[in-house]
Amino acid sequence: MFEYMGDRLSKAIKNIRGMGTITEENISEAMREIRLALLEADVNYQVVKEFISNVKEKALGLDVSKSLKPDEVFIKLVKEELISLLGGDYVPLKVEKGTNILMLCGLQGSGKTTTAGKLANHLRKKYNRKPLLVACDIYRPAAIEQLMEVVKSLNIPVFTKGKVNPVEIITDALEYAKENSLDYIIIDTAGRLQIDEALMQELKDISSNFKIDETILVIDAMMGQDAINVITGFNNALNLTGTILTKLDGNTKGGVALSVRHLTNIPIKFVGDSEKMDGLREFYPEVMANRILDMGDILGIAEKVENLISEDDAKEQMTKMKKGNYDLDDFLNNLRQIKKLGPLENILKMLPGARKMGLNNISIDPKDLAHIEAIVSSMTPYERRHPDILKASRKQRIAKGSGRSVEEVNRLLKQFEQMKVMMKQFSNGNMKLPF
Repeated sequence: MFEYMGDRLSKAIKNIRGMGTITEENISEAMREIRLALLEADVNYQVVKEFISNVKEKALGLDVSKSLKPDEVFIKLVKEELISLLGGDYVPLKVEKGTNILMLCGLQGSGKTTTAGKLANHLRKKYNRKPLLVACDIYRPAAIEQLMEVVKSLNIPVFTKGKVNPVEIITDALEYAKENSLDYIIIDTAGRLQIDEALMQELKDISSNFKIDETILVIDAMMGQDAINVITGFNNALNLTGTILTKLDGNTKGGVALSVRHLTNIPIKFVGDSEKMDGLREFYPEVMANRILDMGDILGIAEKVENLISEDDAKEQMTKMKKGNYDLDDFLNNLRQIKKLGPLENILKMLPGARKMGLNNISIDPKDLAHIEAIVSSMTPYERRHPDILKASRKQRIAKGSGRSVEEVNRLLKQFEQMKVMMKQFSNGNMKLPF
């Protein structure tokens, strides 16, 4: 998502490098490229027009500092406007003491039921809440069974009474939650192919009968500009408190994310970036702007690894890196942790300068990581801590034990030593990043 738009924006900004000052003449081509990039990304025309006008007005009104280059000033302005367009400040989910009630709504096929499971998982992990999912989609065949299947592996309870009135279902669900000390109620409502008055009335009945803390609309990010009409339609009936954009890992242009907040004033609270139950991210406008402009998503990487490595382990490894004591045992542990993060290329795309270095198109065969793990695992614990003792006979034994060649063993050892040197330089602040 956003890669094409980000590449076009980067190209536009690159065109003004080397200029002594920012003038209307030397930014005209850049502004044209930015306008085309946004329009091709399916950003609303009115939003594009205002964005271009704001950037141009601020750029021409600035005195460029001697310490900054014109392109640095310009990209800063573009980033600030992108952040503003995306909503400015981060808007968190409402999580208060006592029992909270959240209602999810949306069109059929938006990913609402899967999002309900992801949201329950997020609340349990981040806030230590005890969620209860309430199955109120009584129309779609197997909708209740799907919801139960979604959270089966998470061991999160689902309350259902079958095909009865949703108000009755929720009333009994609240009693069940009270009896079982469950404190965050997530209502999975019926979807619709389009905004339907009868089903919309059902959502209004739920809102009027219960104190709903959050009314969240789930939107498929691949909808394009139709999403604005859908949000407006739901909001007119329900007073939405936020949206969740799903399928951001798909082949979406991303324009809806840049249009939603500006045109509806409804904040994006989460984005879904994978089908897995941990594939839900809190929406930070600055982080998204960074990703569009190829400045990386370090926060996103941190979120992915926070449950895999403790703070104490991280500090210990940093100390080892600084002293040059990072060994193959540490490497093996890290390799196994990395495998739990999912496809490695998805992590590389989140690094600053990923597109510039071509990392967004890189493909990593999981078998390559398996081969490396097999080689290191074939070493004894002492050999992993003291790889300098690995002479010809030991290397032959390791190659035979891992099913790989001696050449591969030698290549891995050489790359590991190079990596150790780089790690020590990075951790001591003696090397600049290559972007």
